[in-house]
Amino acid sequence: MKFGIRFIEFLGSPRELVNYAVLGEQAGFDSVWYPHDTFMHNTWALTSATAEATSRVKIGGVGISPYHANPCEIATYAATLDELSEGRAILGLGFHTRMFVGWTGIDTSDYLNHTRETTDIIRALFRGEVVEYKGQSFQWDDQCYFRFKPYRDQVPIYICPFGQDYLELSGEIGDGSMPMITPPASAKTMVSAIHAGAKNAGRDPSDVAISGCAWLSISENRQAAADKMRNMVAYFGPHLEEHALESVGLSKEAMQPLRELVEQKRYEEAHAAVTEDMLKLGIVGTPKEVITEIEQLAEAGITEIGFGGPLGPDVKEAIQLMGDKVIPYFT
Repeated sequence: MKFGIRFIEFLGSPRELVNYAVLGEQAGFDSVWYPHDTFMHNTWALTSATAEATSRVKIGGVGISPYHANPCEIATYAATLDELSEGRAILGLGFHTRMFVGWTGIDTSDYLNHTRETTDIIRALFRGEVVEYKGQSFQWDDQCYFRFKPYRDQVPIYICPFGQDYLELSGEIGDGSMPMITPPASAKTMVSAIHAGAKNAGRDPSDVAISGCAWLSISENRQAAADKMRNMVAYFGPHLEEHALESVGLSKEAMQPLRELVEQKRYEEAHAAVTEDMLKLGIVGTPKEVITEIEQLAEAGITEIGFGGPLGPDVKEAIQLMGDKVIPYFT
């Protein structure tokens, strides 16, 4: 099992997030990620700063939208980050919900083909090709090529999928897949779809890293960990897919009151409305409880796990607990 850590906007300022990344590297995490969320601090700047502040850990953005940036921008960003970090860049391409992209008036109905073509183009640019591309989403002429030699001739591309078709596509074309395993109980279903996509493409499923993204709140005090997770569940839980919610006995209808409270900015009421069953959307508890959850994810086929969300009541303590008591258990 490999371990990644994701730092969401709400954990602190950009400088604080980079400092947390340094602590994550020291704690033994294999990778550091920043969600590329619409209208939040820019992932490209955060990953670049992290490249300069760290020396070992791999660095990537989660959910870099193939709609908000052209493949040429994504590719040159990835290549520049890879050079700055001396070969530690990973590209998390895609999105876990179409809604946030839709806010800006972009039609994402062709997201499967759009992701496929974006991936094709990025890989061709890294190979040093002139990308005279004639696809459904992109029409490029013979002036499209890198004006510099990239540090490597490829960077790993992890597809960030949702839904059966997108999960299968990630298994078909991705070096890795980054499904949201919210709740963790949905992991087995996610893995099955990713493996099906790989097999349909004639690939060995074991060649596709499955890096499940899970919300985490860890503390030696379980109640404190649970209380910290409630805001995460209230804000993001209503946007999860029905099949994922059903895996822990929830539904869109059950989550709707939370969505309404958040939209009305009644955050304290939303926090209080999160039930114990809703906390199952993430991984909550003591180091021992977290270890048990990870073992179950490994059995389900998850090969890497990217912990995000609140991380814990105290972020520094959460990173330290992972480094002292959880990661060593699996190494």
